Amino acid sequence: MKVYLDNAATTPLDKEVLNEMMPYMTEHFGNPSSIHSYGRKTRSAIEGARKVVAKLLNVSPSEIFFTSGGTEADNMAIRGSIYDLGIRHAVTSKIEHHAVLHTLEKLAEVGIIKLSFVDLSDKGHVDLIHLEQLLKNNERSFVSLMHGNNEIGNLLPIKETGEICSAYNAVFHSDTVQTIGHYPLDLQKIKIDFAACSAHKFHGPKGVGFLYKSGSMKISPMLYGGGQERNMRGGTENLYGIVGLAKALEISLRDREQNQMKILELKKYMIEQLRAAIPAVEFNGSSEEKGLFTVLNVRFPHTENAEMLLFNLDIAGIAASGGSACASGTDIGSHVLRGIGCDVTKPSVRFSFSKYTEKAEIDYTVSKLKELFRVNVSIHS
Repeated sequence: MKVYLDNAATTPLDKEVLNEMMPYMTEHFGNPSSIHSYGRKTRSAIEGARKVVAKLLNVSPSEIFFTSGGTEADNMAIRGSIYDLGIRHAVTSKIEHHAVLHTLEKLAEVGIIKLSFVDLSDKGHVDLIHLEQLLKNNERSFVSLMHGNNEIGNLLPIKETGEICSAYNAVFHSDTVQTIGHYPLDLQKIKIDFAACSAHKFHGPKGVGFLYKSGSMKISPMLYGGGQERNMRGGTENLYGIVGLAKALEISLRDREQNQMKILELKKYMIEQLRAAIPAVEFNGSSEEKGLFTVLNVRFPHTENAEMLLFNLDIAGIAASGGSACASGTDIGSHVLRGIGCDVTKPSVRFSFSKYTEKAEIDYTVSKLKELFRVNVSIHS
C-alpha cells in the first residue's frame, strides 16, 4: 500500500485545477506583455486570477503580486522593508521557516539590522508580552511571525499580533503559506502589511505563489526586468501557474468546512490509534490540540534506530517527514524542535493530511509503526 502523509510539504494537484490550467498550457500561450490578441488573452487571464485571489482575501487586486512561491514572497517583503523603509531592527522567532529565518540572520550578520528573537513557550507559542517589550524598547521594527507553523502546527493569534505591531508602528509580515486556503482570512480585518502564499500547499501547482502587500507599503522590486507585476517583479509571468493558483484557492475555500471536518476526524482517529498502539507516544507543539488541522507532529519512544524510522516508513510505502521538506538533504535535524527545547533524542515524525487522505491509510500507517516499535522492543528486551 502506498500512503502519502506529507501534505505540509506539498499536496497533489486537484484535477479541477489541472483542467483550468490546460488551455493556458496549450491553446492560450501568448506572452502576457504582448499587445496582440494572444497576449491580451493571457493578460486577461492573469488579471482575472488576481481579482479572484483579492476577492477571496478581501483586499484590492493592486495589493496582490504573483511570485514563484512563498520563499520569494517572504524575501520580497523582508528585503523590501529593510532596505526601503529604513528599518534597522527586526523581530522573529527561532521556529520560523528558513525563508524568513535565514534571510533575517544574513541581514543581521552583515550588520544591516539588529535581530531579536521573541520568547516561546515550551509548546512553541509566541510570548506576545515579550513581543510588545521588544517593540517598546527598540526603534521602529519589522516583525515576521508565521501564522501556522509547518512542523508543529502552532497557530499564531494573528489578529492580536497585528494590533500589537500597529500600536508600535511596526511593519508586520506573516508567512501564511500553511494557512491560506485552509482558513478564511479577511486581511482587511487584520492589521497586517505583508502575507506570503504558495499554491502547492492547497492542491495548486508548484512554482507559483503571491505576496499580499498593503497599499500603504512602498518598497522596490527584488527582481528587475520587464516591469511585470506593476513594476514589482520583473520576468514573464507563470501564466498557467497563476490561473491554477486562483482556481485552487477558490476550490479550497469553497470546500473548506467539509474538508476541515473530515481531516480533523482523521487526525483525532490517528491520535487515538497511536496511543493505543504505542502508549509512550507524545505530541510536539500544539499539533495534537488547537493547531493546524492538517499537521500532527509525533514524538516516539527512544530507539537505537531512530535515524532509520523515516526510511523504514518509506520502505513500507509511507511518506512522512522529520521536519520541513525545504531542509531535506541536511542532517542537522529540525530547528523547530530544537527551538522549543524538544527532546531530540527521541525520534519525531510529522504526519500531514489533505482532503485525499483516507482512514485506511491511517490504519496501515499505525500498524506499520506498531510493528517497527515491537521489533525494536523485542530486540532489546
